[in-house]
Amino acid sequence: MRCYNRKIRRCQAKMPQDVEKHARDAWRRIEEIKSKIIRIDLVCSGTLIERKMTCGKPNCKCVTDPEARHGPYNEWSRREGGRLVHNIVSPEQARELKKAIVNRREIQALIGRWERESTTIILGIC
Repeated sequence: MRCYNRKIRRCQAKMPQDVEKHARDAWRRIEEIKSKIIRIDLVCSGTLIERKMTCGKPNCKCVTDPEARHGPYNEWSRREGGRLVHNIVSPEQARELKKAIVNRREIQALIGRWERESTTIILGIC
């Protein structure tokens, strides 16, 4: 099979066993990726920020003084059905969400590696 995409470097190995070795190595790396994904438990998208807010009462000091704002509150923002959704969460929930958001990013990175390994196997790229 000939690859005409100049950005993709084909395996320079002349021997079929070299291509097979690269494919076996890629399959081994894919299995490692799968095992890492399986060990991840909670997964959430979005961002978590800590912010201070005004209460809306006209005579409260928080209206004029930024240092007197109420909080800090943990706000979780994410997309659901194409819309941006915000929730105020407790400190305990914030700790769990922080881990779940990191887990999601880790899964995305692992899937990117999985795709590259799959390309290696399919196209015979080294």
